Amino acid sequence: MSASRSEIQEALLRLDELTRRLRRECPWDREQDERTIVPHTLEEAYELADAANRRDDGKLLDELGDVLFQVHFLALLLEERGAGDLAAVAENTRQKLIRRHPHIFPPGSAETDAALAVAADAVETSGEVLANWDKIKQGEEGRERGIFAEVPENLPSLLYARKVQRRAASSGFDFPGVEGPLQSVRDELDELIEVAEVDGERARDARFHELGDVLFAAVNVARKLHVDPELALRAASTRFRGRVEGAETLASRAGHSWDDLDSDAQLGFYLRARMNEPEPGDQDA
Repeated sequence: MSASRSEIQEALLRLDELTRRLRRECPWDREQDERTIVPHTLEEAYELADAANRRDDGKLLDELGDVLFQVHFLALLLEERGAGDLAAVAENTRQKLIRRHPHIFPPGSAETDAALAVAADAVETSGEVLANWDKIKQGEEGRERGIFAEVPENLPSLLYARKVQRRAASSGFDFPGVEGPLQSVRDELDELIEVAEVDGERARDARFHELGDVLFAAVNVARKLHVDPELALRAASTRFRGRVEGAETLASRAGHSWDDLDSDAQLGFYLRARMNEPEPGDQDA
């Protein structure tokens, strides 16, 4: 059963009151500022992403609460400096969402006042919604101008690549489908293979360059397939870790020490462990 509006309001108010008390009375909380808190915010965001990727609703509920506390705490820091507060954060987000969804809130609708009115291009797909979002965002007052304006350079590299590609696509510079990006992966991989076994300092620079191009092209494929490259790579890493641990267990059961096996024997146990994996899509079975 869903919580009522009053129950939601009361729960958020209790969390706000607790946040303020911790800020007043806890020595650790009193010492924090936005620079020291943000690393914890990022950590909580990654834990939230992991819970979502695992489809663990109990963990998701817990991690959402941790992220929500981070929002309350950072908003309180703004309030202390007279630069805003939680209400301003919420209202700014509400206005932004209305402004960037003109296909839902056209000028003249009950939710849209003159200050928020934006002419709406017809959109029918999620890709068109994203393109319209970027277009509206770039035209907002106070925004930096340029295709790549305000793209944070401290994003994780895979997400930074996707953000750059999205911005380029919003300007019309994009492949029409996924075949172009797939061919780019093939082409860049061929170029990497050419320099992979060449020696010398220039070759090392070339390998660095070509490997970056392969990764960038792979991110573009992920973007076209609507797959999060960060989560996909993390899931692949987790699968590999599970296979190696499974192979080590199989080797131990057979009376072998994993570290003492040669690479061929290790590969044999690895392949056996891989065969025991569920097929993609069977995790919920």
